[in-house]
Amino acid sequence: MSAAPRPARSALTIRFALALKTDAPAVDSPTTNVLHDRAIAAYLGLAIGDALGATVEFLTPREIVEQHGEHRDIVGGGWLRLRKGRVTDDTEMSLALGRSILSSGGVNAIAAAQAFSDWMRTKPVDIGNTVRRGISHFRQTGVAEVPLHEYDAGNGACMRTLPIALYTLGADLATITAAHCTQAHVTHHNLVSDAGTLAVIQMVQIGLRGGTQADLQVIAEALVAADERYRFDRRRMENPGGYIVETLRAVFQALFATDDFETALIDVVNRGGDADTTGAILGMIAGAFYGLDAIPKRWLTALDKDTAGACREQALALIDAAPYLD
Repeated sequence: MSAAPRPARSALTIRFALALKTDAPAVDSPTTNVLHDRAIAAYLGLAIGDALGATVEFLTPREIVEQHGEHRDIVGGGWLRLRKGRVTDDTEMSLALGRSILSSGGVNAIAAAQAFSDWMRTKPVDIGNTVRRGISHFRQTGVAEVPLHEYDAGNGACMRTLPIALYTLGADLATITAAHCTQAHVTHHNLVSDAGTLAVIQMVQIGLRGGTQADLQVIAEALVAADERYRFDRRRMENPGGYIVETLRAVFQALFATDDFETALIDVVNRGGDADTTGAILGMIAGAFYGLDAIPKRWLTALDKDTAGACREQALALIDAAPYLD
């Protein structure tokens, strides 16, 4: 399939810069070993959050209490009847995107779309409707970008965004935005989704660079200032759906109400709803922020070994290939 011409990014980049009003707060650059540790923690955090949350996906908080008490361990099951330690599309699509970046030497829409298409051919255990539609659009037209759509504000592009956060570490906001849009718009082309996902990328990068929780709060508050639908200081967000606003409300509430990786992740998945994705997104942010030593060993042991190995390997490869690091 040939690549279709892509529209200029400048106008969209400017809108994001004005909406978020800031690049990520400046923090000191960590040593290579520390950066590698945090990158691995972010990727394993994503996968662990995915696997932990999948057990209670689509349950309400009350149903979780009735069936599990407080859900704390990776046990598999759930509506997908997963074996213990298995992940879902959140992790699998992230790994597919990462492979496309490494094999093509950068963030490339056709390469990403082809990687997603190849993944869909494996008959994954779960795939969202918007993702399926976007991949089908690519297969039928050869165009690796779906049209702008006001109803495509799902969380499917955000859940797989970690490779973008790792590969663009050190880049300016315009470059990060362009890379984000390149992969996201293969399936999700929506300004609300774009803004939320860009905020998540910046939060992961703050964690990678050793920022503070106050630095994370700056990004969350900038997102709220750009779009009040993202306000997370109201009622507790329970049973969040696939709408990215609900997803990030739950993630931000759990992240800022806790002070360690384990408590934050348990908090967010026990809210139910789209728990594999809230778990995956919180896991990537909290993993980068708290580091590898903060992840409970019982979760590391329970995670599928092949998946864990792939996450570790790709985290290091993406950081080492990142062209914007000092």
